[in-house]
Amino acid sequence: MAVGTDTSSAATKQADAVAAIDPLAVMRIKDLVLRAKAVVEGFYNGLHRSPFHGFSVEFSEYRPYSTGDDLRSLDWKLFARTDRYYIKKFEDETNRRCYLILDQSRSMGFGSLDYSKIDYAKTLVATFAYYLTLQRDSVGLMTFDEGVGEFISARQREGHFRQMMVALSRPVAGSGTDLSRPLMQIAALVRRRGLIVLVSDMLASVDDLRTNLAYLRSRGHEVVIIRVVDPAEVELNFKAPSMVVDMETQREIYLDPEAANQAYTQQFSEHRDQLQAICDSLGVEIYETRTDQSLDDALFHVVSTHRRRVGGPARAGMLSSAGGGGAR
Repeated sequence: MAVGTDTSSAATKQADAVAAIDPLAVMRIKDLVLRAKAVVEGFYNGLHRSPFHGFSVEFSEYRPYSTGDDLRSLDWKLFARTDRYYIKKFEDETNRRCYLILDQSRSMGFGSLDYSKIDYAKTLVATFAYYLTLQRDSVGLMTFDEGVGEFISARQREGHFRQMMVALSRPVAGSGTDLSRPLMQIAALVRRRGLIVLVSDMLASVDDLRTNLAYLRSRGHEVVIIRVVDPAEVELNFKAPSMVVDMETQREIYLDPEAANQAYTQQFSEHRDQLQAICDSLGVEIYETRTDQSLDDALFHVVSTHRRRVGGPARAGMLSSAGGGGAR
């Protein structure tokens, strides 16, 4: 996967044209940075109906005016458009830490489309990183499979975004999936509370997941899980008896279509329900996205959580109305 800084007019126009419309078109952009920019620009275009239309990323956020606020921070232009009072929140008021955790296990290499789950997931992580960098938040990155791979501390400095993109460009070399290790590692390394975004297919045992998520929550972290699944994983549709290979163990398995389809559907549903129950019990947000869904849906979900954590229900509600119900 290419990582570069091609800012040519043709490349930029290509990115603008497909932003947040067709994931197949977005994924055809070779450069990971341009993909991320295309999705974020499309996301901002989707805010045209909101009170925030036209706001500059120089200001990380707005919040409603409260009695006692410094009147010098009022945005009078926004008041003229909305007939409501909003206060600009500057960088020192809104700077937050966010860690993006990416599953690079072998199962993420599966794909029934023109690209795999890991291609889609890397694009999501790059998109989140680019958006948060624009918001002047400190962003860090961790990759994992059966162990922890890359770890880049959350920072906000020149060249940091590119460092994360280089790390994301490295090929997947892992095999199995161990969800416990990255969560334990993050809990040990990150002492200042922030937002933790886990991007994974979650195709692993959930035995220790509750314990590790509960510990992160007890440390004051907000946790969002973006579960990436391929359409062929959601609806298994074998037509004839087949030999399949487990991508992580390399074990060959014979499948009878009638029995396999029914058993797989049941087990996939049970696993999904277990994940949802664990997350619901701990106040962890989980959002499942298929690789044929628009990437800005997942971005909207993360941004909603990110802003709700610091802004309360009022600002979260404004963002929800802006996005037109993209999060599910």
